[in-house]
Amino acid sequence: MKMLFTSSVICLSLILGGCQTAYYGAMEKIGYHKRDIMVDRVKDAQESQQDAQQQFSSALQEMQHLLQHDGGDLEQAYNKAKDEYEAAQSAADQVSERIDKVESVADALFDEWQDEIGQISKASLRQQSQNKLKQTQRSYQQMLKSMRRAESKMPPVLTAMKDNMLYLKHNLNAQTIAAIKGEFTSLQTDISSLIKEMNRSIDESNKFIAHMEP
Repeated sequence: MKMLFTSSVICLSLILGGCQTAYYGAMEKIGYHKRDIMVDRVKDAQESQQDAQQQFSSALQEMQHLLQHDGGDLEQAYNKAKDEYEAAQSAADQVSERIDKVESVADALFDEWQDEIGQISKASLRQQSQNKLKQTQRSYQQMLKSMRRAESKMPPVLTAMKDNMLYLKHNLNAQTIAAIKGEFTSLQTDISSLIKEMNRSIDESNKFIAHMEP
C-alpha cells in the first residue's frame, strides 16, 4: 500500500510538472514569456499580501469590538469576529499559494536561462549573460526571503485568534471576555509586527519588479 501511494505521488508530480511545462510553452507561443509570468505572479503575491493586511486588521477590529462589548447581542458580535478570523485564514492561504507560484516560475525561468547561456558561443556575451543571471537570482532570493519571513508570521497570529475564538465559543459571557483581554494586547502587537513585515516584503517585491522590467 505504501509503495502504491509513493508511486501515485511521483506520477502526480510528473503530470503536474508536465502541465506547467506545457503551460509555459503555450504562453511563450503567444509572446508571453516566463519573465512576464514571473513579474505578474510577483504582483499577484503583492496583492494577496495587501489583502491579508486588510483582513488581519479587520479581524483585530472585530475582536476589539467583541472585547469592548457593553450590551446587546453578544453572540452576534462573536459571529462577526469569527467570520473575520476565517477570512483572515483564507487570505493567509492565498498568500502562501501565490508565493509558491512565484517560486515555481522562478525555478523554470532560471533553469531555462542557464541552459540558454550554455548555447552562447561568444565568451564575452556568455559572461555578461551569466552575470545578469546572478544579479537577478540575488534580487529574487532577497525578495523571496522577505516574502517567506512575512508569511511565517501569519500562522502564530491565526493560532492565537483561533484559540481566543474557541475559548469564547464555549464560554460566551462577560467574565470570559474580560479574562482574555490580556491576550488581545499581545495579539495587537503581533498583527502590527506582521503588517510591518508584509510592508517590507512588498517593498522588496517592488525592487525586484523594477529589476525585471525594462
